[in-house]
Amino acid sequence: MLSKASEKTMHTVRWVLVIGWTLLIISLFYDPISHHLTEPSNLLSPLRDLQLSDNPPIKVFIQGKELVQKAYPIGARIFWGMVVPSAVMIVLVFGHETWRRICPLYFFSQIPRALGLKSKLDINQNKWLTRNHLYVQFTYLFIGLNFRILFINSTRWALASWFLISIFSAILIVFLYGGRSWCHYVCPFGLVQTVFTGPAGLLGSDASSAPPRSITQSMCREIDKKTAKEKSACVACKSNCMDINAENSYWSDLKKPGRRFIQYGYLGLAIGYFVYYGLYAGDFNYYFSGAWTHEENQLGTLFDPGFYIFEQAINIPKILAVPLTLGFFVIVVYWLCSKLEKVYRAYLRRRHPNISSEQVLHRSLSICTFIAFNAFFVYGGRPELLRFPSEVNLVFNGFVILVSTLWLAKTWGRSSEQYQRDRLVYSFRRQLKKLPIDISRFLKGRSLDDLTSNELFILTAVLPQFQRRDRLQVYKEILRETLTQGNITPQNSCEVLRELRQQLALNDDEHYSVLSNLAEEQPSNVYPVPSQQVTTVLKPKKLLDSPKKPQKTPAKTEIRAKRRPPKK
Repeated sequence: MLSKASEKTMHTVRWVLVIGWTLLIISLFYDPISHHLTEPSNLLSPLRDLQLSDNPPIKVFIQGKELVQKAYPIGARIFWGMVVPSAVMIVLVFGHETWRRICPLYFFSQIPRALGLKSKLDINQNKWLTRNHLYVQFTYLFIGLNFRILFINSTRWALASWFLISIFSAILIVFLYGGRSWCHYVCPFGLVQTVFTGPAGLLGSDASSAPPRSITQSMCREIDKKTAKEKSACVACKSNCMDINAENSYWSDLKKPGRRFIQYGYLGLAIGYFVYYGLYAGDFNYYFSGAWTHEENQLGTLFDPGFYIFEQAINIPKILAVPLTLGFFVIVVYWLCSKLEKVYRAYLRRRHPNISSEQVLHRSLSICTFIAFNAFFVYGGRPELLRFPSEVNLVFNGFVILVSTLWLAKTWGRSSEQYQRDRLVYSFRRQLKKLPIDISRFLKGRSLDDLTSNELFILTAVLPQFQRRDRLQVYKEILRETLTQGNITPQNSCEVLRELRQQLALNDDEHYSVLSNLAEEQPSNVYPVPSQQVTTVLKPKKLLDSPKKPQKTPAKTEIRAKRRPPKK
């Protein structure tokens, strides 16, 4: 939605968030003031906490003992209760493109680029990381949630240290690999964006409709000092980049190793995280009161009993109980969702025999996202919401259900085939507008932009002036455009554009002929490998039949070497 906002504006927003986050980190180390804001007697403070009063709204007991609460600094409460839920909401509603343009951690990660430092390594050479980064990000997230419960929920200096470690790690990764390598391959919130964005956010922009070589979505950009205009700063740190085209990245990575695991595993991780508070304290009042954001002596409970079930303490240390609980829910929910996916696949194939496995997986992941989003907001941010009147909570609950339902409705009917058709239609419409043909009399007052994909193809079939030469030219420009954008490759272009060729009454040989012409005209722009290599791989045999130059024989080479005068 905000992909068209100027970089100058978004840069200002990032600066504001960076300053705010920096002040938050400083306050976690030293804050002698803000605890006055939580005093229940401070009627002027919007952050006063009635849980600290003599008659609190929620009685908090931990393993049968009432928790004594005092006035506290507000840093941890603001981050856990307000910032984190807001980030999740932004990702689903506005798409990853908004969050990545304002993320303060991304801002810090780009310090090496701002200093003019070039990356030391090529991320594409690290095959293990590019292949397994989803597992890396999930592991980081798993460790982070364990650390939350054990160390950093209310231990302010530990939370600040965690922030500083994350900032340093982001700077180091980008220093080594450049671009947005931290966001794509390591950042745990990058995984959260993958889970909650799906093909696109509810109000996300459509990158496929943009002209070739334009700056789309959240792709890296900078201000040209000469022209004062925005230009791309992409260094190609990831193929099928989410920041350039989120939906293209979604379909390309749908069957990537770990994709199903992180989706189902995240749901299990979220459920396990929230359930553990009840298993530890004996009920959920401990969580809903928000006492865990300012609990004193959190580190002193590491070796206390980790479970309190049916008013009975189970003597498993908390430091072990937390990872056991989260790991258990990850495994169980992943197994359960995998089984349900198989049942759902069998059901769909009985009713729709032609449905693809990809489409079944897409719908299963979409349902999982819908459940995870609603489950998150049943608990996430709830300690803050419960401080408001019940009417506010009802309105917020309705809003969460509304946006998640609209997102699911928007996502449900999408498929990779539909995406390919829609993406080609935009290019097709642009190419039709370039033809010197008057088609207004066929449109009856409508414009080309008003026509659906089927109507466009019908139009081209009835246009008397639309000769074979024009169809070939349109097809050539569409092929050039899609190859340049990186949405398809020379290897799969014949199959991807098959439907378009059928509509234009073109055959496969003509496709390879057009591809050969493009290879000669723009080898460096169209192909990521040398044109000679691509021609050898892609051209059909009859297009490759050309006289080969005779190679020099070893004998002639030896004779010439003998005739060469010796070096002095």
